[in-house]
Amino acid sequence: MNKILMTGLAALALLNGPLISSALAADDPIKAATDAAAAAQVSGDTGFMLISAALVLLMTPGLAFFYGGFVRTRNVLNTMMMSFILMGIVGTSWILWGYSLAFAPGTPFIGGLQWLFLNGVGLETTDYLKGTPPDAVVSYAATIPHQTFMIYQAMFAIITPALISGAIVERVSFKAYFWFIVLWSSILYPIFAHMVWAKGGFLGLYGGINALDFAGGTVVHISSGVSALVAAWVIGPRKTYPDQPAAPHNVPFILLGAGLLWFGWFGFNGGSALASGALATVAFVATNTAAAAAALVWVILEWVLRGKPTAVGIATGAVAGLVGITPAAGFVTPVAAILIGAITATACFFAVSFKAKIQFDDSLDTFPIHGVGGTVGAILTGLFATKAVNSAGGDGLFYGNPGQLGTQLIAIVITYAIAGIGTFVILKALDATIGLRVNPDVELQGVDISEHGEEGYGEEFSSGFGLTRSES
Repeated sequence: MNKILMTGLAALALLNGPLISSALAADDPIKAATDAAAAAQVSGDTGFMLISAALVLLMTPGLAFFYGGFVRTRNVLNTMMMSFILMGIVGTSWILWGYSLAFAPGTPFIGGLQWLFLNGVGLETTDYLKGTPPDAVVSYAATIPHQTFMIYQAMFAIITPALISGAIVERVSFKAYFWFIVLWSSILYPIFAHMVWAKGGFLGLYGGINALDFAGGTVVHISSGVSALVAAWVIGPRKTYPDQPAAPHNVPFILLGAGLLWFGWFGFNGGSALASGALATVAFVATNTAAAAAALVWVILEWVLRGKPTAVGIATGAVAGLVGITPAAGFVTPVAAILIGAITATACFFAVSFKAKIQFDDSLDTFPIHGVGGTVGAILTGLFATKAVNSAGGDGLFYGNPGQLGTQLIAIVITYAIAGIGTFVILKALDATIGLRVNPDVELQGVDISEHGEEGYGEEFSSGFGLTRSES
C-alpha cells in the first residue's frame, strides 16, 4: 500500500511540474514581461536582418544592370553574368569555407577553420565567441541568431568582387574571371572582413586598432577599387580603346541599376547596425542624405563645367555618394552626411575626368568611384565621426580626436597594399596557366556569343549563325 501511495505522489509531482513552473512565472510578472520583451526583440531584429540581407543581395542584380547599361550591345550578357555568377560562386563557398576564414576567431589577419561547412554555426545568439580575447565580446550581435549574421555577411562577400568586373569588361575571358573570383573571394576578401569586422581583427573595434568602417569602406570599396585598378593594368586596355568611343548602349539600364543599388544600400548600411532601432535609423538617414547630396552635386558640376546635366551623371553621382557614406553611416550626423556626399562626389567627378585624360582603360570607372570614393569616405569618417551618434564608435578630428584620422589612414594603406599585391599575384598566376584575355578577333566581335553562345538582343546571333532558340 505504501509503495502504491509513493508511486502516486511521484506521478502527481511530475504531472504538476509544468503547472507549478507556470504558476511561479505568473507570480513573477516582471520576469515574465522581461522574457517576453527579450524574445520579441530577437524576433524583430532577426526579421529586420533577414530583410536587410535580401536588400544587399538585390544590389548584385542592380550592379549587373548598372554595368550592363554602360557596355556595347554585343557584351551586355557577359557583363551582367560577371555579377550574377558571384551569387553562385560565393553563395556556395561562403558556406563551405568563406565564413569561417572571415569571422571565426583566429589570427589578427585571418579567421580559423573551426566553422568550416558552418560547423558550430547555429541559431544561438550568444557565447559562440567565448574563450578568445577580448573576453567581453561573446557574439557578433546579441539579438540575432549566429546563422542570421552569417547569411547577412554572405551578401557583402557576394557583391564585393563583382564590383571589380567593371574595370575589365569586354576583354577578359569568362573562364579566367571565374577562377579569379574563386581565388579572390576565398583568399583576399576573408582577410579584409576579418581584419575590420571580426573578433580580434587587426584593424577593427573588437581588439584591433579601432579603425572605423561601419559598412565596408575599406572591406568592400577600397579593396575592390584597388583590385580593379590592378586588374585593368595587368590585363591591359581594350583593343579599340581609346580610338573608338564606347557610349553606353542602354542608359535606362544604368538608371534602373543605380535605383536598385540605392534601394539595396539601405540594407547594406542600415543592416550593418545588426539590429533594428536607433542606430539603424542613423545609418538609414545618413545613407539617403549622402546619396541625395552627391547626386545633386554631380549634376551641378556637369551643368556648370560641361553645359548639360546627364542621366548617367546623376546615377554615377548617387553611387559615389553611397560609396562615400558607407564607412561613416553609423558614426555621423545627417549634416555631416551631406558634406560627405558632396565631397565624395566632387572627388570622384574629377577622378573620372583624370582617368579619361590619362587614357587608362578602367572601363566603367571602378577605381575612380569605388577606390577613390571609399578612400575619401574612410578619411572623412576620421573627421566627422562622433560618439554622440554612436558611443561604440569613436570621435573624429572635428570632435577632438586627431588620432582617429591617423588610424583611418593606416587602415587605408594596409588595405591598398593587400588588395594590390594580392590581386597582382592572383592574376599573374592565372595568366601563366589559363590566360586572361579572349582572342583579339573575339574581342572585336563581342564576347557574348563566343563566351556564352547567346546575346542580349537576338540580332547578331540569329543573323550571323542561323541558330534559333529551339536549336540552341
